[in-house]
Amino acid sequence: MNINLQVVDACKQIAADPKLANGYNAIGFSQGAQFLRAVAQKCPDPPMLNLISIGGQHQGVFGMPRCIYSSFKWCEYVRLLLNKEAYVSWVQDIFVQAEYWHDPIKESDYIKGSHFLADLNNERVINKSYRDNLLKLKNFVLVMFTNDTMVVPKESEWFAFYTPGQDKEIMPLEQSAIYLIDRLGLKILEESGRLHFLSVPGDHLQFSEDWFLNEIIKKYL
Repeated sequence: MNINLQVVDACKQIAADPKLANGYNAIGFSQGAQFLRAVAQKCPDPPMLNLISIGGQHQGVFGMPRCIYSSFKWCEYVRLLLNKEAYVSWVQDIFVQAEYWHDPIKESDYIKGSHFLADLNNERVINKSYRDNLLKLKNFVLVMFTNDTMVVPKESEWFAFYTPGQDKEIMPLEQSAIYLIDRLGLKILEESGRLHFLSVPGDHLQFSEDWFLNEIIKKYL
């Protein structure tokens, strides 16, 4: 099932839970962070109060530095498929990674063909409800792992990404169209003190219980 359909299902379950009627906090780990952002942007009732993104890939990924598959040949097949056919409709529907695969060299293909991320980031058209709903958050916390070898580029965890047309130079969020045009309201969130950038030394999702308690739970929840 593609991510958009899973988000619809998640929204139905959240709306049906009376315990969440007055609002709830959400913590997303790795790809779960951008999926929860989709819930915040698409399903404002009940309201998401605080969104904590821990190692999320909000501008997508371009590369598979580690392979978690047991078969090396299968791993190479997935790499080849994403590099060549990521934006083919059936690939988008079957492979989760394809739905947030962001090819900066083929930026126009990404914008046209990405079923999930390009839509979520308002890169085709500005969906005002996505922006308005995200702006309802009390806090949006972005956690980046400074030695992350899983997410390429790791700066995607802070909404930064490669400058279009190449895959070497990183364009900071503040210089990107998503911020300058304010497609999602990130600029407003930052200027109002509700967008927070945290960094953790270490690899992907490597953090201590003390850090999680003191820097996340006590401060934002």
